Amino acid sequence: MTQSMTAFASRTGALGPVLWSWEMRGVNARGFDLRLRMPEGLDGVEPALRSAVGDAIARGNVTVNLRLNREETAGELAIDETRLDAVLAALDTVQERAFTKGVTLAQPTAADVLGQRGVLVAAQPQDDAEQLVAVLKSDIPLLLADFCEMRRTEGAALHDVVAGQLNQIAILTEDAAKAAADRAPQVQENLTNALRRVLDDVAEVEEGRIAQELALLAMKSDVTEEIDRLKSHVQAARDLLADDKPSGRKFDFLAQEFNREANTLCAKAQSAPLTAIGLDLKAVIDQMREQIQNVE
Repeated sequence: MTQSMTAFASRTGALGPVLWSWEMRGVNARGFDLRLRMPEGLDGVEPALRSAVGDAIARGNVTVNLRLNREETAGELAIDETRLDAVLAALDTVQERAFTKGVTLAQPTAADVLGQRGVLVAAQPQDDAEQLVAVLKSDIPLLLADFCEMRRTEGAALHDVVAGQLNQIAILTEDAAKAAADRAPQVQENLTNALRRVLDDVAEVEEGRIAQELALLAMKSDVTEEIDRLKSHVQAARDLLADDKPSGRKFDFLAQEFNREANTLCAKAQSAPLTAIGLDLKAVIDQMREQIQNVE
């Protein structure tokens, strides 16, 4: 099945207060290029992602972004034990100093201690890094499946467009063959006039030389090979469309061959109808080349 290099997929998920979002984008490229934007501290996620994408995709410029966010845990409090120890030590020092001075102080309550700045703080959620990495790694096949499905969907649309353009090229090639046959009397007349000019320019001409010149003139106007090659290219392109393997590079090369034969056909046309068909061929081939730039 023909696959497109252009695609997009996204996924979101959550583990406790941690939220994440994936974005995966693909555009056309001459080879395979994978670019990752990942948060730090997720050991194991990037190698797993590179391996999975590399196994599934042969060609294209692919970018994968992973964003992590944390929900605020309003209302949850915790004691900063370091700060608490410092406050208690200070209270103990005050009590001892007061005792040596003969001053009696009331014992502080727990509320007094908690009221000291920095003792009671907002709770910081503790993440299980290993669990988060495991969940993110399990998300990779799902993200990749969505991405590849879009590549297949876009590829199916490309398949239909390119198949239609190949049909147009096949029809125009048959029209070119008919136009070439219809111009035969005119070509014969042109060859005859050319021979007369050769004979008028020289006093004596060897028969072998005349035959050689006639053959050269006939070869310059014969488009049989170009038409045969165009037909062969159409069949080769249809075979590529039916192949399950990535065929974008072969298609690109074949499109260049299509264009070369159409250019030669126009150069040898020597008739307005055949020239018009050649120009139509060039237009359709150019449109097809634009489409196959996205084929994997």
